[in-house]
Formats: sequence, structure tokens, C-alpha cells
Amino acid sequence: MTYVIVGGVAGGASAAARLRRLDESAEIIVIERGKYVSFANCGLPYHIGGVIEDRSSLLVQTQEGLSQAMNLDIRVLQEAVSLDTLKKQLTIRDRKSGRQYHQSYDKLLLSPGAEPIKPPIPGIDSPRILTLRSMEDMDRIIDSIERFGVSRAAVVGAGFIGVEIAENFRHRGIDVSVVEKLNQVLAPVDYEIASQVHQHMAEHGVSLYLSNGVKEFTDDEDGISVHLEDGCILHADLVVLSIGVSPETSLARAAGIETGPTGGIKVDETLRTSDESVYAVGDAVEVSHGIDGRRVLIPLAWPANRQGRIAADTMAGKQVRTYNGSLGTSILKVFDLTVASTGLNGKTLRSLGVPFKSVTVTRNSHAGYFPGAETMNLKVLFGKDGRIFGAQGIGREGVDKRIDLIAAAIKGNMKVQDLQDLEVAYAPPYNSAKDPVNIAGYAAENILDGLVKTVTYDQVEQFLGEDHVQALDVRTPEEHGDGAIPNSLNISHDELRHRLDELDRDVTYLVYCQVGHRGYLACRILEQNGFKAVNLDGGYALWQPASLQKTCWNVPEEHAQAYAQGL
Repeated sequence: MTYVIVGGVAGGASAAARLRRLDESAEIIVIERGKYVSFANCGLPYHIGGVIEDRSSLLVQTQEGLSQAMNLDIRVLQEAVSLDTLKKQLTIRDRKSGRQYHQSYDKLLLSPGAEPIKPPIPGIDSPRILTLRSMEDMDRIIDSIERFGVSRAAVVGAGFIGVEIAENFRHRGIDVSVVEKLNQVLAPVDYEIASQVHQHMAEHGVSLYLSNGVKEFTDDEDGISVHLEDGCILHADLVVLSIGVSPETSLARAAGIETGPTGGIKVDETLRTSDESVYAVGDAVEVSHGIDGRRVLIPLAWPANRQGRIAADTMAGKQVRTYNGSLGTSILKVFDLTVASTGLNGKTLRSLGVPFKSVTVTRNSHAGYFPGAETMNLKVLFGKDGRIFGAQGIGREGVDKRIDLIAAAIKGNMKVQDLQDLEVAYAPPYNSAKDPVNIAGYAAENILDGLVKTVTYDQVEQFLGEDHVQALDVRTPEEHGDGAIPNSLNISHDELRHRLDELDRDVTYLVYCQVGHRGYLACRILEQNGFKAVNLDGGYALWQPASLQKTCWNVPEEHAQAYAQGL
């Protein structure tokens, strides 16, 4: 049996290793267009920033090491240029010599990955504009920093890679401007989570230009100018494009292999394509979303590795499990913060017309009395039947394990109320006796049971604009004096029971505290004493940065003025 795999890295390399473990006698050939068959592409930005000092540590497996350990025929710098599915034959070009040759297969796995999107913007072919997807791309960026003496850089696109590049440029002492067409960074999370990232990036010296796009690039005598749609011009020594990736499907499409509505290669639950002898995995394939079943592209490492193993099992005749979609669970370091998400966010649910509720809890990463505890926000989205649609978290510590818990709960078909029952390890250095995920389950159950009504940060302005509605701040006078929702009445939670005669039963009170807990307690007091009250989800601390709705952060004064004038 001859297996040919086009593309290494996560999906292809995983499949090759699994195939060898299942079939010692098979011929297994890996065709890799680049120099490296298996590297840690998620670590590339951190070598640029010097956080990962040793370049070789990014090489998960070398051609020689993997070939010897797994008895594989690995051919680097070889590009599959055409595929004949009737003959079961690839045409391959040696990128060093230019020679072309044919390679037959019994079963073929396509793992070509994805390529950075480069829209037809005037000037985009400048040598000062680079992308980051491979080791070679990383080397070019580092070489350009040194060759051009880069002190100013622009990053176009504020997804995961764009934000990581911006952070690592700052590690190198480079001034960084980030341009993003959306009104926020990090599209997988909702605005109130992203708004905290905006503040944090600005505090670390990154200039953010949101709700803006690039109109043109022009090379200058000593750099490159980035002309924005609003008329602002950024001057930089180097630009990194990070506006997304598109699946690399040219080989498959030319061979008549079916692609789906997303543009990715269409595969079934065994990762088989429309040709019975051809399989596909990784960033090039479309999959079903684990929440709503939509066909989506999810270019992440975990799905690629999982798909590689399942495809190998199927190709070798060991069909034990099938690939049942992905939740898109992801995580990112942003300077001192961690941001993570799983499932669907509120924006997506609204666009799909799916009714949902959400709850945001703010808790410590571990017991507050143990040194080093850090606060985190954990937002959970769920349906009226308790089905968990997704979750997002942000904080300095402990965010990762909470999102992982909820991702596992979704995979296990648990309801949001069931989060209360997750039994987690507890000792003061690691947790509290009630984990933040447990607290989210309690809070969600209170909402579903009607014990409390909530308003989210983006509903505050409209809610307060209605008749007979009053904002009620139940924090201390000192907290209130440090900042409050305009025109709020301030009665602290501790005094509320004794000052009920100051309130009006014909008024609906929008109750808030700093993070939502005292607000909930105050709502219970008010409701049980005949008053109407709703609680601000996540409290003032969540509302305040999100309410700013700023489109520029830490930008030069002349650019801030241009934004203010609506240019």
C-alpha cells in the first residue's frame, strides 16, 4: 500500500506518524513544499520578538529525524503541481532543480494548509509588506527588521496573529500601529471582552486604528506610508499583513475534487473528499461547527492534529471514530492578559437569529486570601433550555482551564446549570472552593429560573432611555465617586434595606455594582420588597471600557483629531 501525503506540519505529519504505527509495511511518502516538514507555526511570532530565543526549538521534527524514527519517505522543497485522480497520480516539481516527475498512490491525503489573504490594494506588492505563515516568512521578517533598521511597524489586521505580532514587535522596542476594519480586535470574542484588550494594548504602547481600513500603500524614500480610509497616513519601516487566511485548494479544485460554500475542500465525517481515494485535513478543509452544524473554516492546530489521526485511521481501514466538528476553541496571550473563547459568540448568535442569554461573572483565579490571585471575566452564552452556546474569558491567570472546562462541558452535552456540578480540584494556590465555572452555572440558573433579570452593557443606554427607569449604583460612595453611569442614584448594598423608603415602586431600577454580585443581591432585596429591578451583567467594570466605543487608542494627536472630526 502506498500512501502519499501532500503537506506536513500539523495534519499531514500527524497522519504520517499514525499511518506508520498502523501499517509497518506500507510505503508512506510526504510531499512538503517548504523546507520544514513539521514546525510550530504558532510559535513564529514569539521568535520574532525574541521570547523564543532558539530558532531550532520551533522545529517539532526534522526531515532526517522523522524519516529515521518513522521510516517515512519525506521530500521537502517538492511541490505537487497537479493531480490526476483517475490515474491516481501526482505531478511533483522539485523546487530546487525545477525537474518534474510523477508519483502514484493508492490513497492520498491533502494537507496543503492555507495562505495569507492579500487583497488587491494599490502598493501591496511592496518589498516592505510581509506576511507570516511559515518559517521562511518568519526569517524574512527578522531579516527585514535588521536590514531596514525597523523602528516603526504597521500591522494590518487584529486577529490572533496580528495581535501576537504587535506584541512581539513591542518586545523588540518597535513602535507599532495596528489597523483593523472591524470595531474591535479578536473577532471570536464579543466587544465587551475585546474592549479590555484595547485598553491593555494601548497601555503597552500599541496604537489602535479600529473601524478603519487601508486604501493604499506607497513606498517612501526611507519607508512605507499606509493610507487609511479615513484619510490618516501611517509612516512605517515595515508592514505585516494579517487579515486572515484562505484555504489552499488549487490542487484539489483543478483535479475536480469538490469544495464547499466556504471555499474549503468538502469532506465527510471520515475526512474523505468527493474522490473515494483522496482525503483532506487541516486549514484547507471545511468542517461543521460543533454548535450549529454550519460549514465553517477553522484554521487551528487542534482540529488539524485530530483530523490527521482520524484520516489515517480511516485510510488504514481502522475506522473507529469520526470527526464531528469543531468548537473553534482558542486562546491568546496579549501582553499580561489571556483571552480565550469556545463555541459561538453573541455577534454570531444574533446574526444567525438564535435567541440566547448570557451571564458574565468576575472572580479570582484562585482563593483571594492566597497571594497572587488575579481577577478574570468569564462570559457564558446559553439558550432558554440551558444549552451552552459558547464562552469567553479574559484575565491574567486561570482563564485557560475555565474555557477548557466549558469546552469539555459542551462536548459532553451538558446544560449551563450542570456547570454547578463540575467537581474541580481545590487548594488555595489553585482555585476557590467554588470555581468561577461553578459560579457561572449558579448565575445562569438564577436567570433561567427568573430569580433575576439582567441587562447587558450594550442595552444600558436604550434601557435608561425608557420612561420610569433609574440607574441605581449599590457600590460604596467612594467607588461611586471614582466613576459611575451618568445620573445614577447611589445607595450602597449594605444600606439598601434601611433606605428602601427613598425608592419609588413605580420605577424600574437598573442596579449595578462593580462586577455584578452585589447588584444581584440588591435585586433580590428589591424584588422581595415590591420593587422592580434588573441587574447590569458584569457590573460597572465591564460596562465602562465597552461604553467608550473608541475607534482609536494611543494614536498621535493629529490622528485622534481626525477621528473626532469624522474624516
